[in-house]
Amino acid sequence: MPYRPNPRRPLPIQLSALQLTGSIALGVWLGFIAIALTCWLASRLLFNEPLAPVAEALQQLAKPPVVVQPVPDSPPQSPLFEQYEENLHKNEQQQRLDQARSSSSRNLSNPKCQFWLQQDQTAPSEKSRANVQQFCD
Repeated sequence: MPYRPNPRRPLPIQLSALQLTGSIALGVWLGFIAIALTCWLASRLLFNEPLAPVAEALQQLAKPPVVVQPVPDSPPQSPLFEQYEENLHKNEQQQRLDQARSSSSRNLSNPKCQFWLQQDQTAPSEKSRANVQQFCD
């Protein structure tokens, strides 16, 4: 049986320039969205940002609001107020640390201050912050 190659038949596919341009634009757009979502998800996983505040906010939106009459003798005990106080305390600490880090001649000549400033910069912790506040002005 002799070898008989199959002749190639042309495919009758025809695309207009508009269809081709639209397809390419759609592909680029979908690729951009996929890359953006991947980067967002990777940043969430790498920087370990908790998604709990988002979930908590969604749960609060799902619940109907409860009207509570405030008692004037007791301070507010809402989680948002506690979070506000915590953020306020952190901001005060950060301002004190920034003031200690500012280059004053007294801080530059104090080796303990320089040591704890360096420790707080490389591995920040409550102990290092407390020592910066103690040894620096």
